[in-house]
Amino acid sequence: MIPAAEGGGRLALNVLHFGRMLRRAGLPVGPGQVIEAQHALTHVDLTRKADVHAALRAVMATRREQWEVFDAAFALFWRNPERAVAESIMAALDGLRRPAEPQTPKVGARRAAEAMGAQSRPKERPRPPEAEQRIEARLVASAEERLRKMDFEAMSEAEIRAARAAIARLVLPLDAVPTRRFRPDPHGPRADLRETLRRSLREGGALVEIARRRRRTRPPPLVALCDISGSMGRYAPILLHFLHAVASTRTRTHTFLFGTRLTNITRAFRHRDPETAFRMVSAMVPDWSGGTRIGEAIARFNREWGRRVLGQGATVLLITDGLDREGGAGLAEAMERLHKSCRRLIWLNPLLRFRGFEPKATGIRAMLPHVDDFRPAHNIESIAGLVHALSAPQARRKAA
Repeated sequence: MIPAAEGGGRLALNVLHFGRMLRRAGLPVGPGQVIEAQHALTHVDLTRKADVHAALRAVMATRREQWEVFDAAFALFWRNPERAVAESIMAALDGLRRPAEPQTPKVGARRAAEAMGAQSRPKERPRPPEAEQRIEARLVASAEERLRKMDFEAMSEAEIRAARAAIARLVLPLDAVPTRRFRPDPHGPRADLRETLRRSLREGGALVEIARRRRRTRPPPLVALCDISGSMGRYAPILLHFLHAVASTRTRTHTFLFGTRLTNITRAFRHRDPETAFRMVSAMVPDWSGGTRIGEAIARFNREWGRRVLGQGATVLLITDGLDREGGAGLAEAMERLHKSCRRLIWLNPLLRFRGFEPKATGIRAMLPHVDDFRPAHNIESIAGLVHALSAPQARRKAA
């Protein structure tokens, strides 16, 4: 926190820096929330820290799972600088009297401390080189396994960067599907009469070997519809890195984002540089971390883009938690049409990370009957499972 200057305070500037800190910690705090927070503080008693905490949390942390990170960030940022120095001196003196017990920081406290710029890693004692070589491989393997199974919501900024790099290395070999076109093949299952007659005419009408052919195969189009509402704020950016990696290595990949409206970002994802691609996406998408109108977005996709991108056995990835602001109005009809227009419809839902998940929301119940596969998407392991599922051959579903 910036100390107050002589002759006036710096409350507005402190609220601005606090919003930046929350954004670095992973909370979807934008300029609008900062302005609302400054306005909310005009209605509370600034001498009561509990009132200030409640007012800021009501505006900047609208979901319950964000409270832990917010509380830790509030405790780090809004503190008296002089008192903080005195507490650090007392803690140092107390540490000289008795050794401190090792404590594992909570997820929210770790993310808030990293956003604040704290460096709290203790230095390890030097060990013999042979012991380090024996333990190093085991530590690396355990760290990678832990990262694969860790929820994106619980990751620190450094772990999120490592997760993005790991996801970018995943390869997505979709199974090839037959097309209407044929290619020459001496061992093909079909006889090519036209080519046989051409060869015969070139030989003066003599009998020649019958030419053969088989169908061409190519991977089907991949269409991704990703929810970027506030409830998907922690998962959507990481999953978009996966989609960008897929779009950089494959043709016929189309990506759409939806919150309160539908946005086609396929052209932006053609750039191989992730920074350039996501800079273009941020300029194109006006409804990031807002509400969700799933039914309206899918209906518009069916109406304006379905015939263009869903041909030749397309596979559709629907990335959303199913929490619709409109209460599922028109969602069942839109999902039914989307399901009938594609070869395979896969729904990725981060809420499946909970063991006791039940489809109680109206939007989820309306969508479930019209999907071919319902999978989680909350960590690297679940994304790797998706890659394996897409790589396996899939038979065409039977007509209803």
